[in-house]
Amino acid sequence: MTSLQTVILTLSVAYAVIGALLLVVLVYARLHWSLKAVAVVVTSAFYVVSFTEMRGLLGWATADRLPASFKLLKARIVEPHSLEGDPGSIYLWVEQLDEDNRPSGIPRAFRVPYNDRLADKTHAAENEIALGHPQGGRAADFGGGDGSLIDMVREYVTPKTIMETSGGDSSTGEFMAPPAGAQGAALFTPIPPPRMPPKDEQ
Repeated sequence: MTSLQTVILTLSVAYAVIGALLLVVLVYARLHWSLKAVAVVVTSAFYVVSFTEMRGLLGWATADRLPASFKLLKARIVEPHSLEGDPGSIYLWVEQLDEDNRPSGIPRAFRVPYNDRLADKTHAAENEIALGHPQGGRAADFGGGDGSLIDMVREYVTPKTIMETSGGDSSTGEFMAPPAGAQGAALFTPIPPPRMPPKDEQ
């Protein structure tokens, strides 16, 4: 059982105890005052426990679906460990991009199940970032929150936006990438500069 699962189990038990104690107090309202006092103290203690354990969830990477379009800020590759039964994970720290390639300013950590292809692409993207070339990606290339690859015929990809080479068109600022199932397809591509609003006419 992972640490995150332990935290969730502790929270569940804490709230179940709180609910049970409140139910007892409501059903047996004629209990001696000392028992009621103990119930209040124990309930209060579990509120503290639940609050403390909830803070342990802060900072954990989510397994939710990645943003539709995002900028890769940082990544960490954790390879599988057969002796410990760890299947491995790839942690991506990303920032959502809008349709004009402007970042949201709110970074978030995501966890994607490990596979060799994704690890290689992530490592290559990190090297490009280190060279000063910002890298981005799309949720359509990664699949759902469980990390399974989805069909590329989705709302993010149409035949008009699929290119045979990875990357974007710097003249139009469009973010384009080949399907994930294609040979050599890139999961991370260079981010074109943000599209700026047109200047006011004189």
